[in-house]
Amino acid sequence: MRTVQPTTPPDPLTPSVSPQGTTLGYALFATRWLQAPLYFGLVAAQGVYVYKFFNELWTLIVRCVSGSATETYVMLAVLKLVDVVMIANLLIMTIVGGYETFVSRIGLQGHRDQPEWLSHVNSNVLKVKLATAIVGISSVHLLQMFVDVHHTSHHALLWGTVIHMAFIASAVLLAYMSGPMLREDKGHGSHHGMPEGPRPARGPVERDRPQGPVDPPVPLRAPLPIPAQATSNENYETRFARGTTRLVRYEARREPQAGGAGTGNGNGTGNGNGVEGRIRAAGFPARKLLEEFDEGHPRSFDRLLLARLGTLDFVATGRNVVFVGAPGTGKTHLAIGLGVRACQAGHRVLFATAAEWAARLAGARAEGRLAQELSELDACPLLIVDEAGYLPFDPDTARLFFQLIAHRYERASLIVTSDRPLARWEEIFGGAAPAMVDRLAHHAEIVRLEGDSYRLRRATSAG
Repeated sequence: MRTVQPTTPPDPLTPSVSPQGTTLGYALFATRWLQAPLYFGLVAAQGVYVYKFFNELWTLIVRCVSGSATETYVMLAVLKLVDVVMIANLLIMTIVGGYETFVSRIGLQGHRDQPEWLSHVNSNVLKVKLATAIVGISSVHLLQMFVDVHHTSHHALLWGTVIHMAFIASAVLLAYMSGPMLREDKGHGSHHGMPEGPRPARGPVERDRPQGPVDPPVPLRAPLPIPAQATSNENYETRFARGTTRLVRYEARREPQAGGAGTGNGNGTGNGNGVEGRIRAAGFPARKLLEEFDEGHPRSFDRLLLARLGTLDFVATGRNVVFVGAPGTGKTHLAIGLGVRACQAGHRVLFATAAEWAARLAGARAEGRLAQELSELDACPLLIVDEAGYLPFDPDTARLFFQLIAHRYERASLIVTSDRPLARWEEIFGGAAPAMVDRLAHHAEIVRLEGDSYRLRRATSAG
């Protein structure tokens, strides 16, 4: 039974907050800022370690130049430098990760130097990483004792080994105890990827979701393994019908297999009709492969990141990918290449420009079936939004994009290409941009492409 959409949907950016108890709650929550001076104190402590590092380095250089440095001294001095660096790394992790987790978001989304671990850090992950860093520091100290064994008592060696093993046992125990906590966080859709298994049916009110009519229960497909295998009863595909606003289902065509025996089953075996069907249904403007991308063209390009994206692990975990760069730097090529590879792995994919997605969602809203449309899109583990930013959108259309991103948040993956960094998305989506970027970039790989237009280069060389 179709639920009727209200003619004027509520503003998804204005949450309803009960006035009772909010003053006390906000006051208690504001006390988190008392921790801020502690982290700045750790910054001062890191400055002390920087001074200690260069002091030790200068002493080592002077003794090596004067010829008074023995091999044992050099080894111990280098281990001291490594020890200082590891402690400084521990401080950085505590300062940045702790401040981000317990005080306030730092807002590094889209920054080219954003640490990989910061995108999925929480208190449990932070504790495990700190324990691992402490074990590393203890290992360096123990190695120093064994290098200088002639000047270290057996009693000190014994207790150093015992303390080091205690650190290892503590780290293993902490990691073991954090495992169920992380799985519980995933089950509640917290800071990690998609939960395992089907998600419970959505109710009338859901955290961080636009409020609207109650949708019928829609089971969420579990992440497919890579490479994924389609089921034998998969007898239809989905496609983006140009000029329409809804998913069009069609029966997979059954064609003779190679050798003339039997019929294709549409699941990617035999003659590969299932793969071709998924690629046709995706609506790519052209077929482009990752292997065909000219990696030498962009001036700045993370090739290791592209190789990792090519494994499609981001699809299995419901993460997003955002390609940012000037026109002609290869954003659409890479988005299509990842989409084609996802089709080959057994995933359904839909490709459209931002303007086409806007028309599709606006049409569904006009028909009173926006919630149904968003639910039907759950059948596609990967949606590609191309050319976001070339045309600004009015507030109503921006809200539609917010609903699309919020609906897929921690459910399924998006690939977005844009000529503007996320910090400038207010120029495209107005007031909806901060909430949209917050959800899009929370579990996302930001890929920056810098360089001249590939098309203009070819046109210039041809002229």
